[in-house]
Amino acid sequence: MHTTIDVVLPCLDEAAALPAVLSGLPPGYRAIVVDNGSTDGSPVVAATYGALVVYEPRRGYGAAVHAGLLAAEAELVCVLDADGSFDPAELPRLAAAVLDGRADLAVGRRRPVSADAWPWHARTGNALVAALLRRRGAPVYDISPIRVARRAALLGLGVNDRAFGYPLELLLRAAGAGWRILELDVAYAPRAAGTRSKVSGSVRGTLRATRDFAGVLRADAGGGR
Repeated sequence: MHTTIDVVLPCLDEAAALPAVLSGLPPGYRAIVVDNGSTDGSPVVAATYGALVVYEPRRGYGAAVHAGLLAAEAELVCVLDADGSFDPAELPRLAAAVLDGRADLAVGRRRPVSADAWPWHARTGNALVAALLRRRGAPVYDISPIRVARRAALLGLGVNDRAFGYPLELLLRAAGAGWRILELDVAYAPRAAGTRSKVSGSVRGTLRATRDFAGVLRADAGGGR
């Protein structure tokens, strides 16, 4: 029997990247594009390329991911940025780790393919937060936006953050629940021309994400999960 795997793609003004990303999904992977307030026609492009389009009016990465999880129907769900920085062909390798029982959560460790793929300020902030995560039991070196897990289990973790802190809280809760977390190297390219990063594209965006991360870590340290 052919297994369908849902792919949640949070989307804010990614019209220039969507054609290549959606066309590159492997057979059996269904795209769920969660539009988070685009003004560039992203939902129309997504629908044209066969994606299920979900609208999430509340701004925030975590809000978009959560809306996608609620809309998903497959047992296994992937989350992937819609900006073209990841090759969708990486997904089956991560999915296989969950399907064959090696992991409860498979995440990608970004390996930049060029010097401009990942700005220094974003790499530095990411490394610092990942080091704190390892001290809390999550064996990761990257707070990556590409990951695979079972839908019911993800929803069962009860992740509350609806902004940039979502992936951090997810990793903290997964580690706290005793999940087997497997990190695999994935290629990381510059985002598609005509799109702009909301996080790593500027020092301001990185600082905003770091603020959200710090809030999650404070809540975790204070027993807020």
